[in-house]
Amino acid sequence: MLAVAAVACTGPTVITTDDATYTPAPSSAPAPTTTVASNAHLANAFDFAAEVDGDTAYYFTSPSRRWECAIVPRVRAGCQNAQSSTLGVTGAPPAVPGPDGTSGAPNAVVVDRTAPPRFARLDTPAFGLGEDGQEAAVLPFNRILAVAGFRCNVQEAVGISCLSESSGNGFTFSADEYRPHYVDVPADAP
Repeated sequence: MLAVAAVACTGPTVITTDDATYTPAPSSAPAPTTTVASNAHLANAFDFAAEVDGDTAYYFTSPSRRWECAIVPRVRAGCQNAQSSTLGVTGAPPAVPGPDGTSGAPNAVVVDRTAPPRFARLDTPAFGLGEDGQEAAVLPFNRILAVAGFRCNVQEAVGISCLSESSGNGFTFSADEYRPHYVDVPADAP
């Protein structure tokens, strides 16, 4: 084995004296920016779990009780107006296709696991506990409900925001505004 090492080291030595500095070619595309969602203000998901029609989901109501929202594990997150059959969000389209193909006013905003957020017209409201008087627990301001690949929060300044952790797609809305992206609770929020 020593003979092999000696033979391998007997070749000429290469010395490079050029100290040229490597300059990478400029890129035309900016580097992607990512932000990691905060876990500083997590709510206890157990407090929001409820079974409806044999399936468990995570339901919450906004502090104003105007909005009902839910996270359906590994499927979607969305919200609906708890006080009206229409959504009533500035920026919502006047009509969207319903499940039966007919157009009508949207009654929900939804983000599916792998699709962009959208306004939807649902036959049966899907984000409340039902019409038997049950009300979901209130998700307090600046708390994050994170469960089964989704996270939602309620902030007094921006409204309700939900995110698919799988796709990075999300939405933020209030009665006054809709934005097709998630807004996280600031780490220094109370």
